[in-house]
Amino acid sequence: MPFAFCTREKQPWCEFAEDAETGPTTQFVQKLARQFGMVILSPILERDGVHGDTLWNTTVVVGTSGNVIGKTRKNHIPRVGDFNESTYYMEGNTGHKVFNTKFGKIAINICYGRHHPQNWLMYGINGAEMVFNPSATIGGLSEPLWPIEARNAAIANSYFTFAINRVGTEIFPNEFTSADGKPAHRDFGHFYGSSYAAAPDGSRTPGLSRTNDGLLVTEIDLNLCRQAKDNWGFRMTQRLDLYAESLTKAIKPDYKPDVVDENL
Repeated sequence: MPFAFCTREKQPWCEFAEDAETGPTTQFVQKLARQFGMVILSPILERDGVHGDTLWNTTVVVGTSGNVIGKTRKNHIPRVGDFNESTYYMEGNTGHKVFNTKFGKIAINICYGRHHPQNWLMYGINGAEMVFNPSATIGGLSEPLWPIEARNAAIANSYFTFAINRVGTEIFPNEFTSADGKPAHRDFGHFYGSSYAAAPDGSRTPGLSRTNDGLLVTEIDLNLCRQAKDNWGFRMTQRLDLYAESLTKAIKPDYKPDVVDENL
């Protein structure tokens, strides 16, 4: 299916939703995982039949034996430009799961979640060594941020990150607007690819193509996660207690920002 979650059309796109554990996409990748001894992260439009057929933006994690290790749902839903995905699904309720696989501890920060540093932070607190960011984002919106965010997250949280974006342009039968006063259109713009991997020491691979599908193969040493923690001491000095106290105050209705006025 195309990335249709900005058109605000319910049909036929909702018909592509499927069960995370038993749906056709999961069954398909289970065979590949068994055949090639891979861990596969499979993004789907999930239909939750247990809770009223609600929809979720979900990634299913399939292990090397074809078993479903678990799933995680998108924590942050965009409301910017064409990307108003809450027409279809809302913020996820699975938290910041880390999956302990044959190849290391893996987490998935889905798409728009990469713009939220606290999202990356929690995966690190839960022990992730590799955080994947499957995305569908366009040049006119986020390309200047793309080389920075996942790389910065790798440094700040002492783990490897994998920034994954698709390529191409999709045209839809019905026009839609961006709620910005500009004319209606039938496409989002160009999905610019440029996928890359970044390491805890700030190094990164070259990006893949902006226009063509690609495969990035890179060798990583998970020892670098601990070495970066020992070298920089970010976890030791990050003061979670301080920020937990401050954020607890900030979310209360009667919170007043701690601003000192020079005129007082």
